[in-house]
Amino acid sequence: MENGIFYASQCGARLNSDVYAGGGDDDTNALQAVLDKAKTSGRVHLVLDGAARTSRSLVVYSNTTIECPDKSCGIFLSDNSNSSVIRNANFTDAPSDIQDRNITLRGGVYNHNSPGQIHHRAENPENSEDNSITNWVLAMELYGVENILLQDLTIANQRTFAMLMMNFKYVTMENIHIDRRVRTSFENQDGLHFFGPGRFLTLRNIYGNSGDDFIALAPDERDFTSSIEDVLIDGVHLDDADQGIRLLSDGEGRLDRVVIKNVTGTYRSYGFIINPWVESKSGGNYGNIIFDTVDLRPMKNNYDYAPPFLFKLGGHIENLTLKNIYHHKPEYSHTFMVCGGDYCVDKPESPEKPTLIENLKIQNLHIAESEKPCVQEAYIRIKSRVDSMILQDIYFKRAEGLSGGAFIRVEDDASVGDLHIVNAVMPASLGKTIDCAPGAVGYLRADIIQK
Repeated sequence: MENGIFYASQCGARLNSDVYAGGGDDDTNALQAVLDKAKTSGRVHLVLDGAARTSRSLVVYSNTTIECPDKSCGIFLSDNSNSSVIRNANFTDAPSDIQDRNITLRGGVYNHNSPGQIHHRAENPENSEDNSITNWVLAMELYGVENILLQDLTIANQRTFAMLMMNFKYVTMENIHIDRRVRTSFENQDGLHFFGPGRFLTLRNIYGNSGDDFIALAPDERDFTSSIEDVLIDGVHLDDADQGIRLLSDGEGRLDRVVIKNVTGTYRSYGFIINPWVESKSGGNYGNIIFDTVDLRPMKNNYDYAPPFLFKLGGHIENLTLKNIYHHKPEYSHTFMVCGGDYCVDKPESPEKPTLIENLKIQNLHIAESEKPCVQEAYIRIKSRVDSMILQDIYFKRAEGLSGGAFIRVEDDASVGDLHIVNAVMPASLGKTIDCAPGAVGYLRADIIQK
């Protein structure tokens, strides 16, 4: 120990592993012995000055910092551990019972070693030694935490989720790399998942690759009542991710005051999913959501249960604003936006999956077709009820020699109360700017230049 800082190399850890190749001695007991000192001394600062191999979850308590000097340092989880790499000590889903506070993870690589773990355990998760809320094998688990900082670290080769956090307050994660080098199809290798209740979440510069959702905010997925509010996500960079960002509210749990900005990179199937996904009699509970500056480039989709898209909206959404959106459409048929319909597949709305979007504003939208595009039937498909829709400063650049399709289509049994299109430039070769049945749009104002 030096000035209250414990160096793993001086505390019995051999540190003769490799954060990506594994091997070496098992350092679990030596590292856990240091972390356990937080129970008696009140705080622990562990410098993991090398690569350790562990065989079970390292448990962290309040006032704990784990620091790695660089990304040759960190943890490699042993084969058949079937646990998380890191979890907090005192699991709780009640905000009034939070005991684990002031936890910092800074630097290094936390390698979950996905080929060496099973997808899920058989035991009842409520009785699990890992205090997990699920029997899925997750890379990091933080349930019932406050004042959390994760900074400049890599979560590698997650078996299922890279992290699941629930019941949280005052959380900052920045410069986080999701490094899924070992990719398995349809195995829930998501990135960062957040269940409610939660408030004051900041994510900055989150980058890498995931299977399924890269980031998911799902306030009431577990209990249908918890909320997540006051969220800033600034800087998301996808590297061939299956899906981008999911916002999921099933029931009473509210997702509100959420700002998502500066999203770039490449994705395969689905960019942004904003709906309950499962049956929801109420359509969920979305408040005010803002997206600002999105430039995602689609690749060949790997999921085919629904046509690929950049945005899919559904459920009860009060206010959704999209600004500075760039939709680059190569030969793959990624629709820009689907509003309503079935939450999951491409079917009409059902009573079990209702949609009401009160206010939808899209400002500064650029659509650019490639030289080898698939002509869309419509770039914006309205399949349910939208009360007010404003499209402002729209530029649609068509590839040479193409014709047909529609910009907006209001499909059967769908409606738009007020539709305002202001300062839009559309190609003259477009089949229809607005394709709808008589009466499907209550009030229409269209300021469109065709060229």
